[in-house]
Amino acid sequence: MTAFFTALRFAGWTAALLPLQMILVGLNLPLAKRIPMIYHRGVSRIIAFKIERHGEMSHTRPTLFVCNHTSYLDITMYGAVLPGSFIAKVEVRGWPLFGLLARLQRTVFIERRALRTAEHRDEMQQRLEQGDNLILFPEGTSNDGNRVLPFKSAFFGVAEKEIGGKPLTVQPVSICYTRLDGIPIGRTYRPIFAWYGDMEMAGHLWNVFGLGHTTVAIEFHEPVTMAQFKSRKEMSAHCHRVISEGVSRGIHGRLGKPAKHAWWASKPA
Repeated sequence: MTAFFTALRFAGWTAALLPLQMILVGLNLPLAKRIPMIYHRGVSRIIAFKIERHGEMSHTRPTLFVCNHTSYLDITMYGAVLPGSFIAKVEVRGWPLFGLLARLQRTVFIERRALRTAEHRDEMQQRLEQGDNLILFPEGTSNDGNRVLPFKSAFFGVAEKEIGGKPLTVQPVSICYTRLDGIPIGRTYRPIFAWYGDMEMAGHLWNVFGLGHTTVAIEFHEPVTMAQFKSRKEMSAHCHRVISEGVSRGIHGRLGKPAKHAWWASKPA
């Protein structure tokens, strides 16, 4: 019954904000950038995910947040704390409901074909020049949550160009699902939250709705710029290293005291 009532609350919250965001985006009003954060915070409460923040988030605008990716759940976790728009594969645009939500968050959709790399880089640069923060998953896909996949350095091409006459601020950010009902989540159970391979989303989401209280650790690492590196490959390698170290600390419970607690929600019995 927990999953059923959680699903109802999720549907109600989504139905309440969806029409408002459609109007705001259609009219290109500034509040359209704020509503997604409110929405994701509400969802985190509904599914009883507590977000623990470690480190200091970059307040430079714009910032390119470079993040590891284990599941579609990451969208809500990052979306609850990061003011910005995601960069996602173009296939997401056509997903039921989630594709619409992505479009309403002004997601930048990119294709994996190398032929379109320059075009996508220009689109991202344009958004950054408008002052929009962007959230990038350089792994290019999700995984089992026990590791960080190699980064695709081509995604860092946008950081090679200055924005407003200044080097673009790039901040590595790591996420790890650490505890379920207060008990550490080990390697065996981490795929409960991860979504990868040929997993079916509807069934996976229903299982998430039926879970207990989950703790999620998000760690902000030291921001960098391209001026500190010889190439985008070197920047990519640096971000991969610090994010991998952050995930390892989260998995092994070595993150220490969180800088700030975010949102906690108790599910109905």
